[in-house]
Amino acid sequence: MEPIVIRDPNSGAEAKILAEFGFNCYSFQAPVDGELIEVLDAEPDFSAGGGRASGNGIPILFPFPNRIREGRYRWNDQDFQLTELDGDGNAIHGFVLDRPWRVTSSGTNFVVGEFQLSVDAPDRLPHWPTDFILELRYEVAGSTLGCQITITNPSQDPLPWGFGTHAYFRMPLAGDSGATDCLVQAPAAESWELINCLPTGKKVPVDEHVDLREGRRLGDRPLDDVLTGVEPQNGHIETLAMDEKAGLQISQKTDSIFRELVVYTPPTGRSVCLEPYTCVTDAVNLEEAGHDTGWLVLPPGEKIQTWINIELGRVYA
Repeated sequence: MEPIVIRDPNSGAEAKILAEFGFNCYSFQAPVDGELIEVLDAEPDFSAGGGRASGNGIPILFPFPNRIREGRYRWNDQDFQLTELDGDGNAIHGFVLDRPWRVTSSGTNFVVGEFQLSVDAPDRLPHWPTDFILELRYEVAGSTLGCQITITNPSQDPLPWGFGTHAYFRMPLAGDSGATDCLVQAPAAESWELINCLPTGKKVPVDEHVDLREGRRLGDRPLDDVLTGVEPQNGHIETLAMDEKAGLQISQKTDSIFRELVVYTPPTGRSVCLEPYTCVTDAVNLEEAGHDTGWLVLPPGEKIQTWINIELGRVYA
């Protein structure tokens, strides 16, 4: 697979995207004090087909993030059964992360990709209530990777949806740093109770292990938690991954529509995932059971836009 390379000629920041494999941005190098630092984690042979679609770079999760229990859900009095399931028998991470996207526009420092279910994965169309169009625009500027997201409903019926990303942020950011030198911070006051990675529907206050509001060291305990009660500041939500020894931090800012956050430390020990979601795991089923999940519905012919920005910079006390 041939990556698309976008570059800011002024700062030297550079990103690489695999349009043929989920429009995955698997490399983002940003300048700090004249040095380019890799922000994202991916297998060295990812662009040659090595590694899982969901395990590298920034996988795009749509029309549902994370899992749907047993791949089953009910929508508008119709039962649906998804056929592509994980090892535990659940559907996971949507329909767009492992298929080719179409590039609709590009320039020196930006690229736009589009995925329409009926065009790019027609075999999956029977498993969702409607068709959809998902458009992403990646742009590099200064030390920032910007992502503009547009969701369009081209059908005659309402489109149920949830959107998320699964960014693997490199931690630590320097060769002489370790996990105990790194921490994550997020403004989440609650977490969803989970059994086998699936929410029960109960929310609880964050305990000492997953309270990231003042920051938490990565080496203390493996993380695989779904957080909520996220408080926007100045109209957006910010999460941080910091390598204090290197004096570097990754800031991920999102639109306030991203009300849920999955925090995950992969077993490789070289990254942390800060995953902004518009809805919780298994939202379509929990919503049916009467829970407030963030599950959204887009009317026929309408579109919605949102955004995520990732920036590398210095840690300042």
